[in-house]
Amino acid sequence: MSEASTLRNWAPAFAGEAVLVALLLLALLIPLRANAQDAGRFVTIDAAPSVNITPPRVTIWLPPGYDAGNRRYGVVYMHDGQNLFDRKRSSFDKVWAADKSVLRLVAAGKIAPVIIVGVDEPGQARYRQYFPQALYAAASPKLRAEIEQSAKGPLTGDAYLRFLTDELKPMIDRSYRTRSDAAHTAVVGSSMGGLMSCYAFIERPKVFGRAGCVSTHWPLTFGLMLMPGDERPALWKAYLTQHLGKPNGRRLWMDHGDKTLDAAYPPFQALIDQDVAALGWQKGRDFESRAYPGAEHEENAWAARLDEIFGWLLK
Repeated sequence: MSEASTLRNWAPAFAGEAVLVALLLLALLIPLRANAQDAGRFVTIDAAPSVNITPPRVTIWLPPGYDAGNRRYGVVYMHDGQNLFDRKRSSFDKVWAADKSVLRLVAAGKIAPVIIVGVDEPGQARYRQYFPQALYAAASPKLRAEIEQSAKGPLTGDAYLRFLTDELKPMIDRSYRTRSDAAHTAVVGSSMGGLMSCYAFIERPKVFGRAGCVSTHWPLTFGLMLMPGDERPALWKAYLTQHLGKPNGRRLWMDHGDKTLDAAYPPFQALIDQDVAALGWQKGRDFESRAYPGAEHEENAWAARLDEIFGWLLK
């Protein structure tokens, strides 16, 4: 048999193998493409328009299936947006991985998919922008002076709150298929962001029906220890009594660790829990307060418990 004949005889076999290889490669590529789509997608607004604050960068995460369907989604607004998704943009090379938490919880059937909107913090003005101004207004001159020393500039918490509720949320509701009612709108943050989440939840109950206050900086200032005659517990009690109101279906999550900065929070959190319960909020139903022994005041610790936070808050 000639070499040419041999090649002709083998050609069909090679052709069949080539088809088989091509089919196998296609079968491998399809799941890879599906997995990429299953991660959802990001939209970035470099400078969200605002007359209230310096326009911040906003990152929006749309869950898998958003582009292919017509369903509407609840929305979670989160502070410190640079620390939520991308380690390259994070302040400390750590992220909450908030999108991954939602993907896990949705896959487990624990929550419905949601949109996440992350607002970057303003650098050195972060403390001023996340501070609840109503508490400053009610504080004594001595405590105000301590707050001012920590702030190193004018407080802008009310302006930031107006940005969230009057500018950003309406823009998100116009641009995306959201469930815009309070029951499907959450606000979540840590440390000073926990303060702002609590403040937004209390001051705007018709906007935010869910709040996650993670490692919340209840001390308000850098004076971390509760001292005899300390006015801060009474200040918080008065504010909550006057403004928190009844649950009416709302949900409030609070937590803390016990290492680094979080070591200062347990005494404050215990008093806040008492105040909230005294107003008719039932723990486990209307509010949750959890301690995480060994947890530090940092993003990896918050990421480690985010499934619990979202799982309870958004169920």
